[in-house]
Amino acid sequence: MDALLSVWPPETLGLTAIAFLTAGLVKGTLGLGLPIVVIAILTATIGLQSAIGLILLPSIVMNIWQALVGGHFVELLRRLWTLILMTVAGVWVGVQVLAAANVALLTSLLAVVLILYSTWSLSRAQIRPPGRWEGVLSPVVGFLAGAMFGMVGNFMVPGVIYHQALDLGRDRLVQALGMSYVVISVAMLAFMSRFALIDGATLLVSAAAMVPGMIGMAIGRQLRQFLNEAQFRTLFFLGLIAVGGYMLVRAWLL
Repeated sequence: MDALLSVWPPETLGLTAIAFLTAGLVKGTLGLGLPIVVIAILTATIGLQSAIGLILLPSIVMNIWQALVGGHFVELLRRLWTLILMTVAGVWVGVQVLAAANVALLTSLLAVVLILYSTWSLSRAQIRPPGRWEGVLSPVVGFLAGAMFGMVGNFMVPGVIYHQALDLGRDRLVQALGMSYVVISVAMLAFMSRFALIDGATLLVSAAAMVPGMIGMAIGRQLRQFLNEAQFRTLFFLGLIAVGGYMLVRAWLL
C-alpha cells in the first residue's frame, strides 16, 4: 500500500475516482464517452500515458458483454474483420509514437481531436456510407483509428465516425463498437506493457476505478429518465471543446 501511495497519492486517487464517476455518469446517460472523459480530466494531472493506462481494464471489461451480446457477432466479424485486424497494427505503430514523441505534441493532438469530434457531433453531420469502397476503406480506417488510439487513447476519430457511416443500425453499431473497443484495448495493454509504459500500480488503480465508473453509469441510467438528452449531449460536447482548448493552452503556454 505504501508503494502504491508513493506513486498515486490520495489526492490523485480521489481525482481518479471523480473522473471515473463523472465518465460513468456520462456513459450511462448518453451511452458513450467513458474513455474520452477520463483522459480529458486526468491528462493535465497525471500525464497522457498514465491516463491512457487507466482506461484499459475498464474498457476491456465493460465492452466484453457489449461485444458478445446482440446476436450479430459472426455477421459483424465477417464484415469488419479487416478493420478490426488493422486496428491492432495501427495500435502497434501508435504506441511506439506514444513512447517516443513529445508529450506536449501528443497532448495537443488529443486536444484537437476532442475539439474536432465535438464540433462534428454538435453539427449532427452525417458521412455517407462507403458503399462499394468499404472493402478498401475498412482496413485503411482501421489502421488510422488504431494508430490514433495508440497515440492518444482516442478511437472517436476516425474509428467511431466510420462505424456510424457504415449504416449498421443501432443494435449492430453498439455490438460492433464493443468488438472494436475490446480488441484495441487488449492490444493497447499488451503493447504498452511491451514498451514499459504501464506498471502494476496503474493496473491496480485501473481495476479499482471500475467501481466508481459502474456507480456513475447506474446514476446516469436513472438520470436519463429525467434529463433532456439533447441538452445534456450539447453541454457534454461543449464541455469537451472547452477542455480541448484548455489542454492546448496548458501544453504550450503553461
